[in-house]
Amino acid sequence: MTMDIRLARVDSRLLHGQVATFWTRYVKPNRIMVVSDTVAKDNLRKTLITQVAPPGVRANVVSVNKMIRAYFDARFDSFNTLLLTENVKDMLRLAEGGVDFSKIGINVGSIAYEDGMTMITDAVAMNDDIAKQIQTLTNDFHLEVTAQKIPADKKINLVNLIKKKNFKVD
Repeated sequence: MTMDIRLARVDSRLLHGQVATFWTRYVKPNRIMVVSDTVAKDNLRKTLITQVAPPGVRANVVSVNKMIRAYFDARFDSFNTLLLTENVKDMLRLAEGGVDFSKIGINVGSIAYEDGMTMITDAVAMNDDIAKQIQTLTNDFHLEVTAQKIPADKKINLVNLIKKKNFKVD
């Protein structure tokens, strides 16, 4: 057995109101795993994130490598996990490390806009690098990658959007 990951979400805001309220009610995790090398080294952000967890759900902040080890460690098999990364690159690293998202796919909640990016939905900004990472998750790991802010929203297939917007993914 391995850890039960119920939602794998990319959200540049990590754990915030929408995730704490709507998504935890929807996927019923007993654990929220925030996976970020940066946040794992930042005690203030780590503390803030663990305090935002809804009642009855523990939140942990771990590095990408620590998450991969925990996924394969039988001691964590009881975790029903809502997994969050800040970016697609970290989600891809988890998949490359053997974390299996095949049953659930990847949910993208928000990717914050930075210079040189294009808004492809009202909450998701994209550039060629991110588009390539999504393409890799789809092609190499056969994962559905969709944008969806809250469970009630319709899922938007990001690969189709990437093709429409002509990102360079080759």
